[in-house]
Amino acid sequence: MSLFLIVALPFLGALLPGLMNQAGRQACAGVTFTVTLIAFVGLMTNLPAILAGEVVTARFDWIPILGLNVNLMLDALGFFFATLILGIGLLIIAYGRSYLSRKDNMGEFFTYLLLFQGAMVGIVLSDNILLLLIFWELTSLSSFLLIGYWKHLPEGRQGARMALTVTGMGGLALIGGLLILGNIVGSYDLSVILQNRDLIQADPLYVPALLLILTGCFTKSAQFPFHFWLPHAMAAPTPVSAYLHSATMVKAGIFLMARLWPALSGTPEWFYIVTTAGLITMVLGAVIALFKHDLKALLAFSTVSHLGLITMLLGTGTAFGAMVAVFHIMNHATFKAALFMSAGIIDHETKTRDIRILGGLRHLMPITFVIATLAALSMAGIPLLNGFLSKEMMLKEMEKTYLFGPDWLVPALVTFGSLMSAAYCFRLIGHTFLGKKRDPESYPAKPHDPGPGMWLPPAILVVLVVAIGVAPMLVEELVYLITAAVVGSAAEVPDYHIKIWHGFNVPLYMSMVAIAGGLIVLLLFKPLSRLWEATPRPEAKTMFEALIADMVGLARKTVHGIHNGAFTRYAAVMLITVIGAGYYAYASGVVGAATREIQPVGIVPVVGWAMLVAASVGMVMMHRNRLLSLILIAIVGLMVSVGFVYFSAPDLAMTQITVEVVTIILLLLALNFLPNQTPKESGAIRRVRDAAVAIVGGVAATGLAYHYLLRDAVGSPISEFHLANSYKGGGGTNVVNVILVDFRGFDTFGEIIVLGIAALLIYALTETLLNGPVRARLLNRKPDQPRAGDMHPMMMVVLTRVLMPVVMLVGFYIFLRGHNEPGGGFIAGLIVSIGVVMQYMASGFNWASDRLRYPYHGVIGAGVLVAGLTGVGSWFFGKPFLTSDFTYVRIPPFQEFELATAALFDVGVFLAVVGAVMLSLESFSRLARRAHVPDNDHAMDVDPSRDDDTAPQSPAGGTV
Repeated sequence: MSLFLIVALPFLGALLPGLMNQAGRQACAGVTFTVTLIAFVGLMTNLPAILAGEVVTARFDWIPILGLNVNLMLDALGFFFATLILGIGLLIIAYGRSYLSRKDNMGEFFTYLLLFQGAMVGIVLSDNILLLLIFWELTSLSSFLLIGYWKHLPEGRQGARMALTVTGMGGLALIGGLLILGNIVGSYDLSVILQNRDLIQADPLYVPALLLILTGCFTKSAQFPFHFWLPHAMAAPTPVSAYLHSATMVKAGIFLMARLWPALSGTPEWFYIVTTAGLITMVLGAVIALFKHDLKALLAFSTVSHLGLITMLLGTGTAFGAMVAVFHIMNHATFKAALFMSAGIIDHETKTRDIRILGGLRHLMPITFVIATLAALSMAGIPLLNGFLSKEMMLKEMEKTYLFGPDWLVPALVTFGSLMSAAYCFRLIGHTFLGKKRDPESYPAKPHDPGPGMWLPPAILVVLVVAIGVAPMLVEELVYLITAAVVGSAAEVPDYHIKIWHGFNVPLYMSMVAIAGGLIVLLLFKPLSRLWEATPRPEAKTMFEALIADMVGLARKTVHGIHNGAFTRYAAVMLITVIGAGYYAYASGVVGAATREIQPVGIVPVVGWAMLVAASVGMVMMHRNRLLSLILIAIVGLMVSVGFVYFSAPDLAMTQITVEVVTIILLLLALNFLPNQTPKESGAIRRVRDAAVAIVGGVAATGLAYHYLLRDAVGSPISEFHLANSYKGGGGTNVVNVILVDFRGFDTFGEIIVLGIAALLIYALTETLLNGPVRARLLNRKPDQPRAGDMHPMMMVVLTRVLMPVVMLVGFYIFLRGHNEPGGGFIAGLIVSIGVVMQYMASGFNWASDRLRYPYHGVIGAGVLVAGLTGVGSWFFGKPFLTSDFTYVRIPPFQEFELATAALFDVGVFLAVVGAVMLSLESFSRLARRAHVPDNDHAMDVDPSRDDDTAPQSPAGGTV
């Protein structure tokens, strides 16, 4: 199966659970399981190639100029992690179907799960670091939704926020580190980066890049000092905990360290930072886990400890350390997911996870007891279970690792960490399942083993735990292949056979000490627990919350001090900054001699300039009169349009004048709800200050324009490229329109989306006003002046209806000519909008809205969809998004004419503009109607077949 499809399937499948929600829990879980199963089977079709040592690739150029390409790579390492993600995902889906209650929204849960699954698969298969970063951030967002799935629980919301904050911060650091890495190599493709180890490590930016990348990895994989977020994420439902925190999300940082191992490892900086962080995390997590009374909290800190163990192994920089890390990742995923699901079973059936309340459950829950015990013993490193094998290999590697001190320091610390790990595993078994048989009524709920839907998934994992522990040769070849992918070459993989018995050696003695010590610690647990509780120690959660509170307080003071709502302050700060930067550039630069002469100025431009200045000054002097200010602004806009005509820019002139008409109408409707006069807010001193800043800014802008108009540009201006390629590249002689729909089509696409969003926001605000407390005030508002009895004059009604077909024809003509003559979809959309607005103005809101066949929301959506599909169409021809093409056809008896795909894109622009403008104007019209027009208002209808006696009468006796 194509790698693209494997990555896309979870995202596409995320649409299904919500749609199937009404069909029942089984349907939701079924479609989710089916999507994951298809992706898993598709992944397995690549297994023969992986076993043969091949690397499966898939490449697609997305934004080549930025180096952002959809390049996917499936080697043994990616295959291994993708198998964990999809394989354990299947078990989690089956488990979650039985675990979640009927009150839980199953469709929402599985939608989030598939989104997270797709993001994780994307991370492990990415061969482009920019693409990897996109998936990386998607895991943070989707895990936030999963951790906070139980939104009614405060601890769930808090845990989700904490996880997003910490991992999001690490994600920002990772972005910087990977960008530095890509710039060092000159490529953002991982396969290229991994082949340039010497170049990377010789670069002076290696250490900054390493620190930033490790920050991202450590936050994601909960390494010290970022370990505190993971236990608080345990407020999530147990299927989430079992999936995110054993096999997927917390392994993302581990995966990235393993993926970048060939390029970054082997230096003292890597060794000391990674090994130290992993060692501290391993020991600290194990000690804290021992004294946790909540089952999931114990397992969470044990996860922190084992992630530290894997990080420590990767930090050694040796091929054998990488092999042990790979093997332990495999083993940890199996026994930890089984343990989390077992904890969920206990919580689900007994209604508690408090170990102090539990005990004796082996008599009441024998199946759960066997599953949890085998998984816990594997985590403790007991022989004949897979955890024992990787623990022995870890002790062998760390036996000869020296770090900050005497030779025995690291072996002693890892032995102590293993001892504490064994202790909390023994406590989990002893304090939860062992002990005398108790009355079932002594528990919060009567304990019993659940149905197969809950115990079968962890049982499958435990079978793997035992099978690997008894017959490690089953996975030995796979471990070799994965290790070769990590270290970069099969030749570097150590010749080491994974087996149960290696004879009496130091690692075995260290293991025996750890197991025996763990039993002793369990026997002394009560006095040790009292000592732990009495010992003062920093609480990471409290420190984190205090830090966040201080940062929020500082941000609030800063924002409130700067962003106080005074537009004059914002404008003054911006202008002063621009003027200062411009003066610095002028003072520190060199101004060459003028290369052009000043052209003679005729009387017409002088008159137009004088009118423009007079209108601008008049607006400033009389700005308190809102209506007069609006009229003066319109004059300024019209004079600017005349200026465009004078300088031979008809496209800009047409756009400007149509925008002016639409904007003035919109502002008139808005002024309807404001007082006629603006209150005085500025004193004389402030007005003088503002005037001085404005004059200086105007003089600076004039000087800049004067300077550039008298001098030729340095180098070839971009306009020359557009003029030379407009026709042969875009198929049009109107350069402005070709730029909008071809050269800068992506910008235009973004702009129509923003325009549509703005219109929808206006509509949403209008709905809020009409349905909120403002509604009563609108209904009770009386006009300041008596209104005309004839609300819809017949002359205006007749004139607008006669003009409407003409306006539509003009708009159609302007649209068709846009590619070669002044015009285009944007201008045509504004012209048609003006024609429709005329109907609202002349005939009234009711008359116009009653004849509206398509909602403006849909028109906006149709426009964006048409424009987007036009851009997507270029992909089918191997071209980048929004690449246009054109040809000439002849259909008898017509002459030969041009067909351009840009015309379809322009249709989308046209629809989006019409929909956005009309939705905005209609929203204000509804407010105005509610404020001034009685509910029985109707427009004049000039249909001659209508009986005049039925026409509603105005208060003055005339027909309205």
